[in-house]
Amino acid sequence: MTEVSVKTASSLDTKKWSDFVYNHPHGNIFQTPEMAEVYKRTKNYEPISLAVVDDTDEIQAVMLAVVVREMKGILGSFTARSIVQGGPLFSEGDLGFKATLHLLQKYEEIARKKAIYSEIRMLHKVPILDGILKNSGFVFEDHFNALIDISKPKEELWEQLKKDRKRGIKKARKAGIIIEECNKKEEIKIFYDLVKETYKRAGIPLADISLFESVFDVLVSSNKAIFLFAKYNNKFIATQVALIYKDTIYAWYTGAIKEYLSYHPGDLLIWHLLEWGSENGYKTFDFGGGGSPTKNVNIRNYKARFGCEFYNYGRYKKVHSQIKMKIAEKGFKLYRKYLSSAEYSKK
Repeated sequence: MTEVSVKTASSLDTKKWSDFVYNHPHGNIFQTPEMAEVYKRTKNYEPISLAVVDDTDEIQAVMLAVVVREMKGILGSFTARSIVQGGPLFSEGDLGFKATLHLLQKYEEIARKKAIYSEIRMLHKVPILDGILKNSGFVFEDHFNALIDISKPKEELWEQLKKDRKRGIKKARKAGIIIEECNKKEEIKIFYDLVKETYKRAGIPLADISLFESVFDVLVSSNKAIFLFAKYNNKFIATQVALIYKDTIYAWYTGAIKEYLSYHPGDLLIWHLLEWGSENGYKTFDFGGGGSPTKNVNIRNYKARFGCEFYNYGRYKKVHSQIKMKIAEKGFKLYRKYLSSAEYSKK
């Protein structure tokens, strides 16, 4: 019988890791060695990269997680969560099944010492993984993914836009808003300030700027990411970063100055990516999450205006510390209240 062993993916030959993810039917940017390097360079981020190899040293399963903390030290441990996006990836058949069990067992040993909970965010429907994860103590939660088929001419993509989105795009263009690509690292500070303003309005914590500096350094040069700006009268008023892998464009972080939202720069940024993707042979535009069936209706309504289809691939969650989880939930509510009051005091 073929034996398998678990090792850190970082100890693998990088090309082997890359090839396994690229050739996997569910391979995605979030499971690549490049993304592991991005996480490694980001403040308060810690990657957990694991792989299972057989006795011929061939990869049978791989998973990249990232432990995210809002701050360092003891307080940081109350905000630590481990996020797995689009993984684990594993080979077909009994060997892949066995490898995944070994991988998750090792992951649990590591994650429970570092994070309050783990969350596996699915990018595809993988029925066999459902049973494996539930048997490993993960609980399934309904959650939508918003996807647009862009393997069609841009004229068809335009026709499937709702009237209000077409009006928004036309209004942005009529106002003279232009879209420019960010090619200078020093402009990441401008990008970050725009995103930070948006996240502050929403009362949501934002990753350190080093995340985006790392994306620029590691991914932009290999055509796996693109930073865009919307400019009005030579002023940066909105921004979007997208990740690019195989035939998919992933809309990631976005931000805009509140006073210019009525000009619809966000609509123009999304249309720019849809049009560009169609013209360059991409098949899927991943518009990110669509929330749960009972929440985030406004998000789904907005994304649907661009022609999104919603798929309930869901998320799997496992709490490693119930006590810390309760403390963290209360702390996050206070944090959001603080951000809201800070925003209100500026008015």
